[in-house]
Amino acid sequence: MTHALKSDTGSRNVKKLVRLGLGVAAAGAIVAAGLAPRVLAQSVPADAIAQTTALTTTIGQTQTLTVSQTEGPYFKTNSPERSALVTDSTQGTLLTVTGQVLAADGTPVANALLDFWQADASGAYDNSGYTLRGHQYTDENGNYTLTTVVPGLYPGRTRHIHVKVQAPGGPTLTTQLYFPGEARNSTDGIFDPSLVLNTQSNTDGTENATFNFVVQTA
Repeated sequence: MTHALKSDTGSRNVKKLVRLGLGVAAAGAIVAAGLAPRVLAQSVPADAIAQTTALTTTIGQTQTLTVSQTEGPYFKTNSPERSALVTDSTQGTLLTVTGQVLAADGTPVANALLDFWQADASGAYDNSGYTLRGHQYTDENGNYTLTTVVPGLYPGRTRHIHVKVQAPGGPTLTTQLYFPGEARNSTDGIFDPSLVLNTQSNTDGTENATFNFVVQTA
């Protein structure tokens, strides 16, 4: 789902996109017109929706800020705006990640920017194009949904997804998301257990996961 940007926040969102490395021209185009997300041909399983309630928070209750991690060598600027990183030709296990972006007091952060990138099912990054790369914004309740595939392994790393998260007017959080039960978690020098997804396997072979980001808002 593409969220329309209000006119009084246009300049702020251009600055947000520029801070994440999106060019001024591209940022202006996004704010002015919006980029339609690519639609996944395969529908999301019904039980994926149920997973959106797996994580709960209480407004006013202090939350621990999400741990920052290295960007790594494969980040690219100017990713397309879309919540579905896959197409009907994408190979791998379909993964739907849902959650919220929250302030330190538990308040949901609307219109927060999330920029995801990852390896494909074989462990390779697309460094010439934008396969399995994209950014999106949270809705009015701070919710986000990412439709992708389970990333493959490559030498030296455990399974992971990269992300940059930024509240309107706040600093950028760069971090990574990990998968539970991976043998390489114990040998990956970057791995942090606080960044492990809450996952569930579905009967149709797809997977759901949940994760809430807690970020600085100023």
